[in-house]
Amino acid sequence: MRKFQVTIQFEINDEFATLVPPHRTYINRLIEQGVIDHYVVSMETQRVWITVSAEDKASVEKYISKSPLFKFWTIEIDELFAVDGLHYRLPVVQLN
Repeated sequence: MRKFQVTIQFEINDEFATLVPPHRTYINRLIEQGVIDHYVVSMETQRVWITVSAEDKASVEKYISKSPLFKFWTIEIDELFAVDGLHYRLPVVQLN
């Protein structure tokens, strides 16, 4: 599986706000299935960053386009070369 970074720009309106709960349900399902590694939202910049595991960009677009909020988004998808961080490493061994 390859990793992709999805960057989303959005603008909020009343219709957008009503679609947030079903969108969160969909995102939670993708997280539980291991499709989404990270989901981050900035209300300050009205941006979303999602790290996705998928075969190719077309698969990423297929997942993203099923969100109820998709019509409000401008998206950019980048394939990642390296992904590292605390959550990708084995736990630190602590001797008692």
